[in-house]
Amino acid sequence: MNIWIAGARPKTLPVAISPVLIASTIVWYGGGLDLVIAIACALIALLFQIGVNYANDYSDGIRGTDDARHTTGGPVRLVGQGLAAPAKVRLAAWLCFGLACVIGLVVVVTTDHAFLLYLGAACVPAAWFYTGGGKPYGYIGLGELSVFIFFGLVAVLGTALAQTGQLTLPLWLAASGQGAIASAVLVANNLRDIPTDRDAGKQTLAVRMGERATRVLYIALDLGGAIATAAALYLITNNWLQTLGFVFVCAFIAWGSITKVRKGATGRDLVSVLAFTGKYMLFTSALASACLIAVKVAIHAR
Repeated sequence: MNIWIAGARPKTLPVAISPVLIASTIVWYGGGLDLVIAIACALIALLFQIGVNYANDYSDGIRGTDDARHTTGGPVRLVGQGLAAPAKVRLAAWLCFGLACVIGLVVVVTTDHAFLLYLGAACVPAAWFYTGGGKPYGYIGLGELSVFIFFGLVAVLGTALAQTGQLTLPLWLAASGQGAIASAVLVANNLRDIPTDRDAGKQTLAVRMGERATRVLYIALDLGGAIATAAALYLITNNWLQTLGFVFVCAFIAWGSITKVRKGATGRDLVSVLAFTGKYMLFTSALASACLIAVKVAIHAR
């Protein structure tokens, strides 16, 4: 695989698509879908995710945080493994951010929703200063909170606002569900990296909480995200049977990964958990979307 594709960390990209999908389906259910704007939001989310991956690779690489991480498995580290010049990786990150901002400006002009500029203005520094700058907030345990906000609340609510200019309680619940599972992705990553992060002085939330509490947090976020999404479904459809079925299916799908974490998986054994959690986030979004589509089709068929 080309090192730049590997460095973009394709396995993390479901985290970008998932919130746009569920937000757009909820908007569609209410009759307000704008497919072009939805696609634009998906492109923005993908570019920010790839940009964040390159930015983290650059910042962790030049700090030396990635020097020992190859022993725990996980993605390619372009800078840490000496596969690409740091300046080129940094440029790749900013090119992604820049292109995302250009598309975002087009969305703002097209929709006339000027308040979306504030969301875009917040996303760029949040993406860069996670591991970049003199005092990266990812090094003091705030990474999960940032992921919850930007890959949950901002991604879902921003997608809905761009299309309708309005927010509802189901959208807030769906955003919280997506944010919880997106945070679980980072928790799995940081759980794997506790030994190397501690040695490098990176005080992630996992390092601060300790291994046992981090495992509990992962399970709570996985299941809590599904429950929040189910609550959004119920408020929209008022269908208890479908809601309970959704929770059961999500719990069933997640159980293998949860069991690995609960039983003490470490190092390379957590790589599969990390990859699964990103797919699980997209699965919950796709399943919720399918449920909403099924209900609306059934209503129109009557």
